[in-house]
Amino acid sequence: MELLTVLSPVFGARTSVLVADDGACVVVDAGALVADAVTSLVEERGLAPQGVLVTHGHADHVWDAGPLARRLGVAVHVHARDAYRLADPFGTLGVLGGASHDPAGPLAQALAAVGADPAAFERPDDLRTFGTPHGAAPDDAGERDQDVRLELGSIAVVARHAPGHTEGSTLYLVDGLAFTGDVLFAGTVGRTDLPGGDPAVMTRTLRDVVARLDPATQVVPGHGPTSEMRRELATNPFLAAR
Repeated sequence: MELLTVLSPVFGARTSVLVADDGACVVVDAGALVADAVTSLVEERGLAPQGVLVTHGHADHVWDAGPLARRLGVAVHVHARDAYRLADPFGTLGVLGGASHDPAGPLAQALAAVGADPAAFERPDDLRTFGTPHGAAPDDAGERDQDVRLELGSIAVVARHAPGHTEGSTLYLVDGLAFTGDVLFAGTVGRTDLPGGDPAVMTRTLRDVVARLDPATQVVPGHGPTSEMRRELATNPFLAAR
């Protein structure tokens, strides 16, 4: 497997392109203004796209998911509890979102600063969900769904529910890599004060999901540098406290 990275100019969100030996590829998260770069990469390398995976539904990770998936001819995959966010990227982001036409909102400002139109978000045409839907049991209890295996061409991905940052936050595990979105970063973890975040649920996720990953796993977060679980288990204060 080969891992390629494209960074969005909005909040520095990471878009990952995972490439198998046979040229099959999947995209993990698609932040604002990455569609052109990812499309060019796919075309220049002669890759065969299999899907766009969403670690969670915050706008900085899904802004280009719809148009990119349309260009590549693939579906967008997201945990069912976060699917509602792709219909309202501003309203579901709380204080960071605000109203879509409010120039004072942090998300609108960040989009406008790089030449993106805050009103131009496109919901994916082909959105495929897994897991328990938003608002359905055991959603209220903050319990986790069972792992889901996604067969995307020659790439087999384990989708592991990891709520706390959002209700549907998901780790994608494949070939010794863990795409952790905003659940786990190098040296820290995701915030829980935005809508859908829950400190108690995040504590359980860190203890029961993140801390149990193989220490040799490479951590590919939604922002910032990559890391290794061995290092995070030894030095990340939020894991040491579990």
